[in-house]
Amino acid sequence: MPIVEWNDNYSVKIKEVDDQHRQLIDQINCLHDAMKQRKGSEVVGTIIARLAEYTQRHFMTEEQLFLKHGYPETVKHTHEHNAFIAKVAGFQNDLKAGRVMLSMEVLNFLKEWLIGHIQIVDKKYAPFLNAKGVG
Repeated sequence: MPIVEWNDNYSVKIKEVDDQHRQLIDQINCLHDAMKQRKGSEVVGTIIARLAEYTQRHFMTEEQLFLKHGYPETVKHTHEHNAFIAKVAGFQNDLKAGRVMLSMEVLNFLKEWLIGHIQIVDKKYAPFLNAKGVG
């Protein structure tokens, strides 16, 4: 059973962004499944690396839309993206160095951050970009 399931409450009414959000949710669910199956840290590390890489691509998509359409909250939103990237990089470094094992606490942070970010922060830009014809 997935730890997060996509539903329309997460939609920002921008197909490309919604598709990417679905992919991020899928990555979190893959990580959850690997943890439940007690897969080795190598598998978990690979999934986290894939999640981190895809997250950066997703953030780039959003930020390009912001710049193209003059979204007034671009700087603030980008700071949130950068803080998340740094946090995930810290998890990756700690995992590689053996300082921390991936735990439900880390998984819950990733899940809560993503869902909170979509529902609160991303929902702020949706009406602006939708009004610009982005959909």
